[in-house]
Amino acid sequence: MTRYDKGARSERELLNILDQKGYSVLRSAGSGVNALSPDLIAIRKGKGMIIECKAWEKGSLSLAPEQFGKILEWEARTEFPTFVAWRMNGMGWFFIKPAEFKRGRSNYNITRKKAIELNRKLQDVLE
Repeated sequence: MTRYDKGARSERELLNILDQKGYSVLRSAGSGVNALSPDLIAIRKGKGMIIECKAWEKGSLSLAPEQFGKILEWEARTEFPTFVAWRMNGMGWFFIKPAEFKRGRSNYNITRKKAIELNRKLQDVLE
């Protein structure tokens, strides 16, 4: 399975979970190809959230400055809560706020350990 296939499958998984919880969810076409739009936009009763999905099994997660900047831009423009949702095999989804990433030399990063310590799960971000 390619990295794209794994990511797309994970996005659809989260989309279906949110749909079952009563959200209208839009999955952005080509979100993995460019950084112009987030992976998912979920809206329910006039409130929404922006979600960038990552399915990654390494010890840390990195976002390029361009992608990270676009996430911040979406957050500022919509004023919706914005998260990077990191799917870890056997552990489910962890929701990380952009402010919880640390600026590295070339990317914005968060460690797996830090994401697990934050322990922000789907039920914690639903409105």
